[in-house]
Amino acid sequence: MYKILKPLLFLIQPETAHKLTLSLFKIALFLPGGKWIAKKMYNTQDERLKRNLFGLEFKNPVGLAAGFDKDAKYINLMSHLGFGFIEIGTVTPKPQVGNPQPRLFRLKKDKALINRMGFNNEGLEATVERLKKARPEGLILGGNIGKNKVTPNEEAENDYKLCFEAMHPYVDYFVVNVSSPNTPGLRDLQDKEPLSKLLNKLQQLNRKKPNPKPILLKIAPDLTDSQLDDIVEIVENTGIAGLIATNTTISRAGLQESQESIEKIGNGGLSGQPLQERSTEVIRYLHQKSNGAFPIIAVGGIHSAESAKEKLEAGAALVQIYTGLIYEGPKLIKRINQSLLE
Repeated sequence: MYKILKPLLFLIQPETAHKLTLSLFKIALFLPGGKWIAKKMYNTQDERLKRNLFGLEFKNPVGLAAGFDKDAKYINLMSHLGFGFIEIGTVTPKPQVGNPQPRLFRLKKDKALINRMGFNNEGLEATVERLKKARPEGLILGGNIGKNKVTPNEEAENDYKLCFEAMHPYVDYFVVNVSSPNTPGLRDLQDKEPLSKLLNKLQQLNRKKPNPKPILLKIAPDLTDSQLDDIVEIVENTGIAGLIATNTTISRAGLQESQESIEKIGNGGLSGQPLQERSTEVIRYLHQKSNGAFPIIAVGGIHSAESAKEKLEAGAALVQIYTGLIYEGPKLIKRINQSLLE
C-alpha cells in the first residue's frame, strides 16, 4: 500500500504529506477488518524480541523516534504498526509555532530529510491532557523534553523541570533534548558544566519521586571525541539511565543532491541514510569508552534490517526510526524484527 502512495505523497510538501498519511492510516484502521489487517501486515510478536532495559520491558527493540508525534496525538494510531516503544515530543512548556514554513525538505537522492522545525508543538498543558488518556497495553512511552526558544539558556533548567514534573506520571522514560540544531543556542547546553548542572537537577527531582523514571540524554552526532569523553563522564557522574545517539547533523558532507539544491534549502538538521555511518561511529565509540556501562538507544540512518543490526552490533540496546519510515514505509519495522529473529 505504501509503495503505491509514496510517489503521490512525495509530490506534495513534506509536512502536508505527513498529516495526510496519518489521516489515511486512521481511516484505513476504522474500515472493516482494518486493525486485523494492520496487525498481520506490520506486527511481529515473539518472546525472543523482548528487551528488559531501565527496569522496563520492551516488547521489541524497534521504536518510533521523537519528532514524528510531537504532541502525543498519534500514540494509539502508531501502535498498530508494531513498534516496541514510541517517543513523543519534543515538548516545551509553552506552545510555539516553530520556524517559518517551508521547514522540512526531502533529499530524495540521499534518502534523507533536512528539517528546521524549531520545536513546534502545542505545549505542555495540551500534551499532558492527551497523555492522561488510555494507551495500548504493553507499549512503552518516552517523553522528549526541551526548552522554549524565548527562554535564555541561563533559565533553561526551569523549562526542563516544568516538563519533567508535569509529564512524570504519564511517560515511562524521559529524554533531555539539548542537541537539536534548530533552537538558537540550544547545543551550548551540551557543554560539560551546564549539562551536568541540568541533569543533576532533574535527577534530584527524580529521586524524590516514589517511582523514579529513567532519564536519558539525546546527543548530537557532531561532537568531537573529547566532547564524547565528557558525555561518558557526565552519564557516570549524574547517574542518568543512558543515551540516545544521535540527533540530526549540521554536516552536509558526501551528499548526492546538488550543492545548489542544498544551499537553496539552507539551515537545518540532516537525518536519514547519510547519517548512518557517523551515528554508528558515535555509538561504537561511546560503548567502547564506557565499557558498556550504560544502555544506548540508536537513531540515525536506520533504513533497513542491516543498518539496524549494525547499530546493535556497535553497542546499541534498542533502535529508533523516523526518516527510514518515510522512505521505506511501515513494513520496515517488521523487516527489522523478523531479521533479528532469523
